[in-house]
Amino acid sequence: MRTARIVPLVVATALFMENTDSTVLATSLPAIAADMGEDPIALKLALTSYLVSLAIFIPISGWAADRYGARTVFRWALAVFMAGSLACAASNSLGWFVAARFLQGMGGAMMVPVGRLVLLRSVPKGELVQALATLTIPALVGPVIGPPLGGLITTALHWRWIFFINLPIGLAGILLATRYFQDIREEARPPLDLLGFALSGAGLASLMLGLASSGRHLLPEAVSWACTGAGIVLCGLYLAHSRRVEHPVIRLDLLRHPTFRAAVLGGSLFRIGTGAIPFLLPLMLQLGFGLDPLHSGLITFAAAAGALFMKTIAARILRAFGFRAVMTLNAVIAAALLAVNGLFTAGTPHALIIAVLLIGGCFRSLQFTAVNAIAYADVDPRDMSAATSLASVAQQLSLSIGVAFGAFALQEAAGWHGRTEIRAEDFWPAFLAVAIVSGLSTLSFRRLAPEAGAEVSGHRLVRVKPAADAT
Repeated sequence: MRTARIVPLVVATALFMENTDSTVLATSLPAIAADMGEDPIALKLALTSYLVSLAIFIPISGWAADRYGARTVFRWALAVFMAGSLACAASNSLGWFVAARFLQGMGGAMMVPVGRLVLLRSVPKGELVQALATLTIPALVGPVIGPPLGGLITTALHWRWIFFINLPIGLAGILLATRYFQDIREEARPPLDLLGFALSGAGLASLMLGLASSGRHLLPEAVSWACTGAGIVLCGLYLAHSRRVEHPVIRLDLLRHPTFRAAVLGGSLFRIGTGAIPFLLPLMLQLGFGLDPLHSGLITFAAAAGALFMKTIAARILRAFGFRAVMTLNAVIAAALLAVNGLFTAGTPHALIIAVLLIGGCFRSLQFTAVNAIAYADVDPRDMSAATSLASVAQQLSLSIGVAFGAFALQEAAGWHGRTEIRAEDFWPAFLAVAIVSGLSTLSFRRLAPEAGAEVSGHRLVRVKPAADAT
């Protein structure tokens, strides 16, 4: 089988496991919170602790692959993720659950970026969009089956069983990687920037912990603000450090490429908005509208189904219209559809909700495909490890901020009415707030050249000659 097909399918096992886990967990959060005697909003820490772990360890994923071999690191990462899943299943308190999710994140920090690195080094740039689509089609099956599966398991059995799903998937990924992955590594690899790793890891972890714990949960408000401030200071120290060393752990100089810069900055804004969806939508359906986890999952899977369909035609759309035109307009449409979620009420027909989620999933999927592909359009092969690490850190940081921002907006909406419990009418301000942030990403995409990413998409800009030049 051609490299452009088999490698993405192997990497897809990791994405499938990660995406299934996150969507199953999102559907089951209210039940887990009730079982642990916690406020459902407090469970945002379980989502964020995973993302914090990713932010800490992703920066060294490329170095680890170059040092120990991509196949070796990928297989060990799958094993760590599986161990974290078992720890989640055994959790009996919020603190334990948060720690178990952190362990899962250590595996996720390596398995997906390293798998993507193997893909980028194995597939020609002209086939990159199609390879990414091949990668994400199987991976999107997880979000399609995840919500109804999580709802069914939580309703019929117990939420702990949802974490056992990862075990057979992880074993399959290890076997496939052993069979099909080359142990790709760079012979000339720089030494690990230990000080940079400590500063960036501590800074990102403190920043996201402060954002996630704000709002009366787990940590006192003063401690949350202290964590946020410490994170900002440490990230600033890393920025100064990165300018003085030859091989920083996170190479910010790669932002000099306009396509990579647009993908990182614009993509981050877009993900802040969309990153709140897995948190807000199940809460609205279950706490706001009174649905059980099974019926909630049977509705929310529609977004993933739309994303799955879009992956089959995304390459043709980008080839026909180019990256800048698609990403600029699509960001606005996707943000508008995100805001529409806030207009749902308990009386809205479920068929209409599913239709909106399905269409919204299509547009968000197209944007993610474009952002992920154009990010590497102008990056040299020798810089792929560093580019993958930086892009992955930005992605996870923005998703974490999205969860924290969505929860903050939800809490503030309830506070406007002088209460602490969440009601259905509190969700529309939260959805509107995250939609506005997501829509602002179009400003970054507009700055791209019309022909940006043409080598990746295959798009050819047609230029009309001025009349004076016609012959």
